Amino acid sequence: MKELVIPQLFVSIWLLVNGFVICQRPAVVNLGAIFTFDSVIGKAAKPAMEAAVSDINNDTRILNGTKLNLLMDDVNCSVFLGSVGAFQLVEEEVVAIIGPQSSGIAHMISAIANGLQVPLISYAATDPTLSALQFPFFIRTTQSDSYQMAAMADLVDFFRWREVIAIVVDDEYGRNGIGALGEELNKKRAKISYKLFLSNQLDESEIMDKLNKSKLLGPRVYVVHVNPDPRLRIFTVARKLQMMTDNYTWLATDWLSATLDSFPPTKKASLGFLQGVVGLRQHTPESSQKRAFMSRWKGMQRKGSASSELNTYGLQAYDTVWIVAYAIERFLDEHKNITFSFNSKLVDMKTSGLQIEKLKVFTGGNDLLDIILQTNFTGLSGQVQFNQDQNVFSGGYDVINIDQVSIRTVGYWSNVSGLSLSPQDARKGEQNSYSRVDQRLQNITWPGGKTERPRGWIIAADERPLRIGVPNRASFVEFVTEVHGSHRIEGYCIDVFLKARELVPYDVPYMFEPFGDGQSNPRYDDLVHMVAADVFDAAVGDIAILTNRTKMVDFSQPYASTGLVIVAPIRNSKSSAWVFLQPFTVEMWCAIAASFVMIAVVIWILEHRVNNEFRGPPKRQLVTMLMFSFSTLFKTNQETTKSSLGRLVMVVWLFVLMVITASYTASLSSILTVQQLSSPITGIDSLIASHWPIGYQTGSFAYDYLSDSLYIPRSRLVSLGSPEEYESALRRGPSDGGVAAIVDELLYVELFLSKQKDFGIIGQPFTRAGWGFVCTFLYKQNACIHTDIHA
Repeated sequence: MKELVIPQLFVSIWLLVNGFVICQRPAVVNLGAIFTFDSVIGKAAKPAMEAAVSDINNDTRILNGTKLNLLMDDVNCSVFLGSVGAFQLVEEEVVAIIGPQSSGIAHMISAIANGLQVPLISYAATDPTLSALQFPFFIRTTQSDSYQMAAMADLVDFFRWREVIAIVVDDEYGRNGIGALGEELNKKRAKISYKLFLSNQLDESEIMDKLNKSKLLGPRVYVVHVNPDPRLRIFTVARKLQMMTDNYTWLATDWLSATLDSFPPTKKASLGFLQGVVGLRQHTPESSQKRAFMSRWKGMQRKGSASSELNTYGLQAYDTVWIVAYAIERFLDEHKNITFSFNSKLVDMKTSGLQIEKLKVFTGGNDLLDIILQTNFTGLSGQVQFNQDQNVFSGGYDVINIDQVSIRTVGYWSNVSGLSLSPQDARKGEQNSYSRVDQRLQNITWPGGKTERPRGWIIAADERPLRIGVPNRASFVEFVTEVHGSHRIEGYCIDVFLKARELVPYDVPYMFEPFGDGQSNPRYDDLVHMVAADVFDAAVGDIAILTNRTKMVDFSQPYASTGLVIVAPIRNSKSSAWVFLQPFTVEMWCAIAASFVMIAVVIWILEHRVNNEFRGPPKRQLVTMLMFSFSTLFKTNQETTKSSLGRLVMVVWLFVLMVITASYTASLSSILTVQQLSSPITGIDSLIASHWPIGYQTGSFAYDYLSDSLYIPRSRLVSLGSPEEYESALRRGPSDGGVAAIVDELLYVELFLSKQKDFGIIGQPFTRAGWGFVCTFLYKQNACIHTDIHA
């Protein structure tokens, strides 16, 4: 019996001890933070995180007596120091690391966090390539730049700019962020024309050199994506170079708003040189909790614990500490110990002398990570909840505009509704997709104090005017030609081009160069070849969009519809006084007359015994009978039928009359309103089979189409150079050295027929085409011009 009691006693003691260990809460939990203390973001984040830790430790409703110990490490924006700091924090057995603010450092530390299974939660690393797929322990409580750049692209598209110059810091944050902007702009049919990369030090001489070179370029819209800079060196240098005037447009990502929000009111009053700059600020909804903390921040400034104003990154840093605290609380409530263990692979490396074997893996890291990703509460920055990419759900962006000494909020952006006047308007307009016409912003003050939308583009200093080839036609000059005795080009096609040019929101210097001698129409295929060969930058005129041409050049949208038609002599049939008899044949007229007589006889037989109106002398009965029958045609019968059979016959007769009348009216209307044209040619098939000569316009693609596509012998094709030659050839006919018909484009034929009455179009157009502008040059020099004219 004693032998059984002793083992049971040991088992009971083991269970009690083990149960006590499982349920025991630690007195202190270490939390790491890596960032640069003396930076725009760090000056707001440090006191914000300290305030959050203080609030958590003083709140009896959370952690149940366990204290949160914040271990902070200043990395001074160095990847090397950041890596060392991360190892030092891990040695202190931190359960999570907050930060860093630098995307470059985040890449390195994320790899360390993955290996040691310590969640890394950043409130400022916005590099879109920091993905949960590559770094599963990386969590972001701020917005990814892929989201911010979608807002910036919508802003560029809203003002109809097609090219921008990007000023970027040369690191992971800058390169990957501006890469995301390029992708978003491509969706809007816009692009980044030039990228000006700057070092992290933002040396003023380097900035001046890059900006000076950019002045030689065409685009005048600058998108600035650099790290927060309290000295605002880019704009300071731009002011010295006279680039803060109305000839330039400046857009900035949220680094600028974070910088300006951290300035004291006295410094904000001296920002007049930033007038007209438009930027983005992460939206944080107003709340009593946020207002109370901002009021508390003023007290912290007076006490010296906060040295700058509060910005959105400070709010997000505060919320990040609470995210970890809530996760630790739930982690401990689920009876999980905070334990660390040695990694066998690291232990094998103990001979290296770096003491890497002392680094421990957080055994509960995966569980804590899962709990953090389930976070859902309302913080200072708004609703805190994570999506499948382990980024916090976005609250959108405010669009800000600097006007003299004030910073105005002129709109709001979300990925659901695009640009709107306020978040409330955005929620009203939520939809799956949106377009430019759905977007709204308040009036914006631009550099120089102007309120009109800047053009955003000029011709670069080294860019020559565009050479536009124009057909110098000898016939149908109403469409396009050079006026004799001058260098002026005019015509319908030129008018269309000039109207399209007015819609382009910038000036495009150009010069027209006539193609052809003006004595005969030039070959349009040759003109298109010259555009493809860079002899001309473009071609404007009555140029048909054909398959073989689109293989060499690009065309704008067609501005006129056309197609090949047949025009031939016609004979007019003149109307006579007896035209009213033409709808029916003689036999039909006889049948109708016989029907009236038959109905008269039938009605008389059925009615004269019971109806006094059909009685009387024979002559009266005959007149009554016939008048009754014929008057039914006009619904004016004076007599009425009384017998049932008589009424039935009248119903049938009236229906027959209705059909006859409708048929007669339709036929007569057609005869009187449509001129009857006749020609031995009924269409393209009969023309091909006739073996008669066929005319075509000199220089037209009709020659190649008839010979190569319809296989008409070229010996049958006759070149005609003017409307006068058209008329002469058609009047002579195939028997007298003329042509049986002419095949030409519909627009030319309509112009020809407007002055001729003896010819007409046979059938319908047997090809479909359109006229457009040749636009290949726009790909080579200015894709934005191509896009705007093409649209």
